[in-house]
Amino acid sequence: MQLATSSLIDPAVLPLIAESREFYAHRRPGRGPSSLGELILIREATPTPVECTPTPSVETVNADGRSVRVRIHTPMGRPATGVILEIHTGGFYLGSAAGSDVRNRRLVDALGVAVVSVDYRLAPEDPWPAAPDDCETAALWLAEHAEARFGTSRLLITGFSAGSTLAAATLIRLRDRGNHAFCGAVLQCGTYDLSAQTPAGRLIEDEYFLGAYAGSAPDRTNPDISPVFAELKHLPPTLIVIGEDDILFGDNLAMSVRLLAAGVEVDLNVYPASPHAFTGHATSMAQAALNDIDKWLRDRLAMTG
Repeated sequence: MQLATSSLIDPAVLPLIAESREFYAHRRPGRGPSSLGELILIREATPTPVECTPTPSVETVNADGRSVRVRIHTPMGRPATGVILEIHTGGFYLGSAAGSDVRNRRLVDALGVAVVSVDYRLAPEDPWPAAPDDCETAALWLAEHAEARFGTSRLLITGFSAGSTLAAATLIRLRDRGNHAFCGAVLQCGTYDLSAQTPAGRLIEDEYFLGAYAGSAPDRTNPDISPVFAELKHLPPTLIVIGEDDILFGDNLAMSVRLLAAGVEVDLNVYPASPHAFTGHATSMAQAALNDIDKWLRDRLAMTG
């Protein structure tokens, strides 16, 4: 059997490569902070999140003796077709649920879903396991209350970069509890080996934020930190979205193969001429990827309807 990267790319996006190459030609690739001082400066320079209309409700939800704040977006004038639990990006040290408001409102309007976004605690002030604890709390709350609150028990989870790492960890935690409430996951450009024990993981081993997040954990191959080392059986169908030029490309390939080997239904969408977090950029390639994600989510909702 022969398998090339090109076989993972939809031929329909090939005409978009030139535009993407031009867009990124003069953009320097980003890196995380190299120290606590730089991390603080990055936080201070982060702009205030753009507001969306209508504004979401902000609530504190409770499950299993824990609580976490969430932002809830709901459809206007119609029942929700499902509920998406969204876990925001930010390298485990940056960002907030409010930073996803515009993107989450777009999902509500496009798919008719409700979106619940988690304001999980950030490192280094609150290192692992604070963030996955918070995400698990929100997931457990939804599993118990979605039907009564939103009129549907159809649940999906999405993550972006660090949010994808946390989404994977959340699904593994729920699976270990025997909870299979979520019917699908969309994981964009996640990092799944924070231990530098795999070739893909070693590409980012010098990033300061990995140690800030892992804190005093004695073993970063703990699946709750590095999901690629987890037993992955009985997880829901998963869409993995990655740019071919992303430094995490190999990590996402490894996670996809491990999921497949565990019998999980996996769709791997690779987009050429696209670096890390490309779906947040103003390119036709990004729009094509977002359209593909919308279709995948819409199809999953229809399957569970």
